Amino acid sequence: MNNRKIGYYAGLLLIALLTVSSCHEDISTIGSEIIGDEEPNGILDDSHTIIAYSKKINSVQTNRLDSYRLGVYNDPVFGKSTSNFVSQILLPVNNPVFGDSARVDSVFVYIPFYSKEIPVDTTMTYTLDSIYGNSPINISVYESGYYLRDFDPTTGFEEIQPYYSNQGSDFDNFIGSEIGRIEDFKPSKEGIPIKKGDNVEKIAPGLRIALSNDYFQNKIIDKEGSNELRNNNNFRDYLRGLYFKVDVPENDGNLFFFNTSEAKVTLHYSNKDEEDEWEDQVFEMSLGGVSVNVFENAPLPSHMLAEIQNPDTINGNNNLYLRGGEGILTVIKLFGEDNDNNGVADELELLRAKKWLINEASLKLYVNQDMIAGGSSEPDRISIYNLKTNNVLIDYLVDPTNGLPPATAFNNHLEPLERGIDNKGKYYKLRITNYVSDLINKDSLNAPLGIVVSQNVKNMDFQKINPEETINVKKIPASSVMSPKGTILYGNSTSSQEKKLKLQIYYTEPN
Repeated sequence: MNNRKIGYYAGLLLIALLTVSSCHEDISTIGSEIIGDEEPNGILDDSHTIIAYSKKINSVQTNRLDSYRLGVYNDPVFGKSTSNFVSQILLPVNNPVFGDSARVDSVFVYIPFYSKEIPVDTTMTYTLDSIYGNSPINISVYESGYYLRDFDPTTGFEEIQPYYSNQGSDFDNFIGSEIGRIEDFKPSKEGIPIKKGDNVEKIAPGLRIALSNDYFQNKIIDKEGSNELRNNNNFRDYLRGLYFKVDVPENDGNLFFFNTSEAKVTLHYSNKDEEDEWEDQVFEMSLGGVSVNVFENAPLPSHMLAEIQNPDTINGNNNLYLRGGEGILTVIKLFGEDNDNNGVADELELLRAKKWLINEASLKLYVNQDMIAGGSSEPDRISIYNLKTNNVLIDYLVDPTNGLPPATAFNNHLEPLERGIDNKGKYYKLRITNYVSDLINKDSLNAPLGIVVSQNVKNMDFQKINPEETINVKKIPASSVMSPKGTILYGNSTSSQEKKLKLQIYYTEPN
C-alpha cells in the first residue's frame, strides 16, 4: 500500500474521530503509524482516548506473601511508612524431648536479609539486596496473643483467611509481654559470628535478637510431654506467635525484606548426660505458618490527598500517583465514552470497523520531575493489570523475556524506568499490543486497567483489597503490596502536551 492511500484512510479516520469528540477541548494522543520501512502517516487526537486517575488503598491483604518487610521507609514525597510483622512459630517435631534437667542458656530469633556470598581470599563477605536506608531503628519482640487462622470460617473454612495491613490495632489488643529488644539496629553486610563449642562460625547477615531465657524455659522446656507440644495445631493455639514492632524514629530509619522460610527461633539449652555432665543442645523452631505485615503510613500531604480522594473519573487528572504497600493505584480507561449506550466505546467501534493489524500499542507515562526527588527513591518497575478479571494482561503471558532476572524480566511488556544522565526518571513504557489487538479484532471486553508500582514483576500473585474499601477494586498484585516506593506521573489532563499520558498505536491496514 502506498503512502498516498495510507494518508487517505488516516484522514477519513481523523474526521470520524473529530466528529465524535468535537465538544471536547483537551487533547490526548493515539499514534497511528506503520511499523517497517514506511514513514508514519500521522497522529490522531481525541480528548477521551484515555482517562486516568488515582485511588488510595487503605487496607490490603498482607498474609501469604513471598516476601515480608520490617522497618521504616522514608519516602521524600509520600513520607514515612512503618512495617511491623506478626508470625506464628512452628515446632520441628511433635512431642519434643529435652530431658528432666534441661535449662535454657540463650534464645535468639534470626531473620536473614536477602544476600549473596562473595568469597574474598580465605574469608566470606556478602552483598545485600532489598535494603533501604541506613539510619538506626529500635525493634521490640512481643508475644502475640492473637490467633491466626489458616482458613476463613465465614466461607465454611473453604477459603484462605485474609489478614490486612490495617489490623495493627487488632494485634495490639492481644499483645503480650516484651521478650526481646534491639536498640539502634542498622543492617550490616557482615556475617554474624556464632559460637559452636570452641569454634566460631559466621551465618549470613540478618537481624538477630536475644530473647528471654525465662520465657522460653516456661513456655517450651518445662512443657515437655504436655498437650501444648503434642503437635503444631495445639502449639499454634498455645504460643500464638511473635509480634515485631518498630519504634518510629525521628531519622529516616531503615527497612529490609526477608523470606520467612529462612527465619528461625533457636533455643540453646543444656541438660545432664548419664555421667552427670552438662551437655549443650540446640532446638530450632521456624517462623512460618501464618505471617502478616502491618503498615502504618504517615498522613499524605493535603494537596495530594485531596486529588486522590476526589478524582475526576470523567475527564481524568493532571497528576497520577503510584505507591506500594498500603498505597495508591492508578486506573486507566481506554477509548473514551459510550455515547450511544450500545456497550462499546464509540472510538473503539470506529477502530473495530477498520480491522487493522495492530503492530504495537503502548502507554507512555512521563514522570513529573517537578514533584519527585528522583534517584534511588523512584521505582524502577511498574506493572499493569485488568481490574475486571484481576489478572495480568495477555502481553505479560507472551513476553519472551520472562526468564530473565527480576530487574530486567518482562521488559518487552513492562519497560523499566528510562532515566536521564542525572539518574532522574523520565518515563515508563507499557506495551499492551496483544490486549489492544484483541479489543479491536476479537471484540474483547474493554475493561479498566490498573497501574501499580512493582517490587518484583516476576511475581504473578494477587492480594485482596479489604472488601470494606469503597474504591471498587477487588485485588492488587502482590508485587505492589511488597514495594515501599512511589512516584508521580503526568495524567491525561495535564497542560503539558509533550508529557501527557498517551496511548500510541502502530497499525497496518488490510488490503
